[in-house]
Amino acid sequence: MSKAVRYRRFGGLDVLGLEDVPEPHAGPDEVRVRVASAGLNPMDWQIAAQPEMAARFGITLPAGFGSDFAGVVDETGAEASGFTVGDRVFGGAIGRSVADFVLVKTPAATLWRTPEGISDEVASTLPVAGLTASAALAAIGLRDGDTVVIGGAAGGVGIFAVQLAKLAGARVLGTASERTFGFLRELGAEPVAYGPGLAERLRALAPEGITAATDLFGRETAETALELGVAPGRVSTVADGPALPGVRATGAFDAESGALERITDAIRTGELIVPIAAAFPVEQIREAVTIQAGRHVHGKIVVSL
Repeated sequence: MSKAVRYRRFGGLDVLGLEDVPEPHAGPDEVRVRVASAGLNPMDWQIAAQPEMAARFGITLPAGFGSDFAGVVDETGAEASGFTVGDRVFGGAIGRSVADFVLVKTPAATLWRTPEGISDEVASTLPVAGLTASAALAAIGLRDGDTVVIGGAAGGVGIFAVQLAKLAGARVLGTASERTFGFLRELGAEPVAYGPGLAERLRALAPEGITAATDLFGRETAETALELGVAPGRVSTVADGPALPGVRATGAFDAESGALERITDAIRTGELIVPIAAAFPVEQIREAVTIQAGRHVHGKIVVSL
């Protein structure tokens, strides 16, 4: 037997439980990963709470939990390709990552080798947040010299978006709560409080104008950018909801090829950091999700297995 976090009905934190499940084994074209760390994302608890969202990802009850993981390949099928036993890897498996083992079909579009010098904890935070941030910036054609406003800059996706935008040569204004301002400055952003009056605060910070924007949480930043005259095609959103005319809705699945490799290269050279706000053993999954869902952490939440 092995362990996995699962839920048998949709709902809040109380639906999550650590269960004994039959130990899975790699099929002919699969590799099995022994998971060491799983990174949490808002979509994980949203899927567990919302049947409609779960259906979009093909998840039915009873279901596993989590999307991102890192560990070691410990079993391969006879026809599996691209990976061998002992390879350190990280990847995405929506609705399955917080478990002792994850099976991945090969050739695998959602499994990458973990570069030397990057820990399992850090690697397990990369797929959803890193790809989403990369896609959000690519959608607006971010370039050197831009002044970009990033909505939700201190969140799990925001920490990547801020740093990637800085690496692209942009000036970064990040919306957040005031208690995160110091944290955002350390990442290279100029913080600005969200909420009523955002347009006036942005005008004061950038009287020469905003040239691009991405909204990683809700629509306030996107709507404000349009109010300030940013062209709709240079505004992107990642949240669900009615689309804004001309604004580019995007997400992790739209990320360009090689996006994660560029992120891991930047981590290895020290140009990009991944703050780990807290790490929990899998037995404390409800506590971990409570912290993550509160959206007040500075960095990523990971679960160790």
